[in-house]
Amino acid sequence: VQASHLLIKHQGSRRPASWKDETGEQIRKRTKEDARAILLKHREEIMGSPNPAKKFGELARVHSDCSSARDNGDLGPFGRGQMQKQFEDAAFALKVGEISDVVDSDSGLHIILRTA
Repeated sequence: VQASHLLIKHQGSRRPASWKDETGEQIRKRTKEDARAILLKHREEIMGSPNPAKKFGELARVHSDCSSARDNGDLGPFGRGQMQKQFEDAAFALKVGEISDVVDSDSGLHIILRTA
């Protein structure tokens, strides 16, 4: 499969720092509930867009805590056993073009767009 994601880290993330917050100062202040609220707002904006895939990429580029943000959240192709289980299970369950609900992993909270 291939997927893009928008990751929002929080104080419980396994690595509470990102390209946007290298020291983790802001991430360590963010609760999981705060991260979920942020993602749900982004998901609502994506789903209300005339071109959800394009909007997903635009928001991922600006807001994702993953370095894949520079590629609009694109993680490239991956197979079973290459991602954290919760993320992998959600990505494989989606049909191409579908966007997940909020997915919780050790890295933080994600929304996922399956692209292939």
